[in-house]
Amino acid sequence: MAKAPVLTPRADDFPRWYQDLISKAELADNGPVRGTMVIRPYGYGLWERMQQEMDARIKEAGAQNAYFPLFIPQSYLTKEAEHVEGFAPELAVVTHAGGKELEEPVVVRPTSETIVNDYFSKWVQSYRDLPLLINQWANVVRWEMRPRVFLRTTEFLWQEGHTAHATYEEARDHAAHIHEKVYADFMVNVLGIDVVLGRKTPSERFAGAVNTLTLEAMMGDGKALQMGTSHELGQNFAKAFNTRYLSRDGRQELVWQTSWGSSTRMVGGLIMSHGDDSGLRVPPRLAPVQAVVLAIKGDNAVLAKVHEIGDRLKAAGVRVRVDDRTDTPFGRRAVDWELKGVPVRIEVGPRDLENGTAMLARRIHGGKEPVAIDSLVRLLPSVLEEDQALLLAQSRERRVSRTSEVSTIGEAIEAAVAGGWARIPWATLGEEGEAELAAHAVTVRCLVAEDGSVPGSDDAPGNVAVVARAY
Repeated sequence: MAKAPVLTPRADDFPRWYQDLISKAELADNGPVRGTMVIRPYGYGLWERMQQEMDARIKEAGAQNAYFPLFIPQSYLTKEAEHVEGFAPELAVVTHAGGKELEEPVVVRPTSETIVNDYFSKWVQSYRDLPLLINQWANVVRWEMRPRVFLRTTEFLWQEGHTAHATYEEARDHAAHIHEKVYADFMVNVLGIDVVLGRKTPSERFAGAVNTLTLEAMMGDGKALQMGTSHELGQNFAKAFNTRYLSRDGRQELVWQTSWGSSTRMVGGLIMSHGDDSGLRVPPRLAPVQAVVLAIKGDNAVLAKVHEIGDRLKAAGVRVRVDDRTDTPFGRRAVDWELKGVPVRIEVGPRDLENGTAMLARRIHGGKEPVAIDSLVRLLPSVLEEDQALLLAQSRERRVSRTSEVSTIGEAIEAAVAGGWARIPWATLGEEGEAELAAHAVTVRCLVAEDGSVPGSDDAPGNVAVVARAY
């Protein structure tokens, strides 16, 4: 009789496979309040590595980390009309505290443009204070009607950057820099996920922005996932909060601003981009554990050797874990590490010791082969880099092979409903066509130029709309 699979096969039920993987790989659990989540240590370890890599890039771009309050006076959100209208359905509002009704309700942070601007208006006095570049790592709350762990939760973790500049050009260029040099660089070169860089259509733009830049990735089922966004805010919030500076020639001027964010949604993207029927596959550059050294049996010589291998790999800069839990069956431990997607397993038993070898199991590339123990330190870096490149290549090949060039709205809908993406001239689609797509649960993920670059305007000649169903 065939053994039941550990996970629901992706081809049978992709959403169930996703939930199975999160549970079996011990990434997260549902929280006690609908739409919340408890991130378990291994899942949080993935987020910590994302934080570390992103934080370094954000600081390289000039921002400093700060922290703003979780509670925001409701009146702040009403100062920018588009902003409050866009977020109103998602707000969590506190009306009572300390046993009495509050004089003014407070909103649990859905995003921080309003409270940041209240302080920017105090901190910015002259051109010497610009540019002001701030980032915060925090949690936010947006009341989610259709929650799904990591992808859409009522409370989630993220980073949000907020900047103020002297000119429109400086703000525009900074938003583009974050889009490309921080977000795209991280997602492509660390997450190993192929992303399309583009601009949102007016109807998909962030509430209160004049332009939104986005990064869209194709998941394993052909749907799109927005991985991060960078917004040009123009002077909308500066006008609402009177955020001005004294220019070099002595005039009071409004600042130009950006905001940008990425969240724990990236963990969901990692799962759905790289996971397979055996579990998660974690890119080596991201992996909290790049290699696990497993003792097959509780033999003293074996235990001594696995710890020796672990120490040597750690000294060589490999993020390594030694698994000497020989009171747990080896097969179960191997399956657990496979579910967690650790790139490399190094398995050592008594027979391996006799031969001076270890069994090298590659989670991403697949397969197992014996290798000389003395060659592991030399061999592993190239193996990990090869597997990193393979994940990106697979992600890119999936997007390219499942994206159709179409010339009619009907063809675009057909391609998206069938589980792929479509590219259609924006001049053919337009806002009326965008509304027609919406009736079929299909959206314009972004606009790109004919050559694949990010267009300079919504209506630039030759703009192409990338359309898909999305999470």
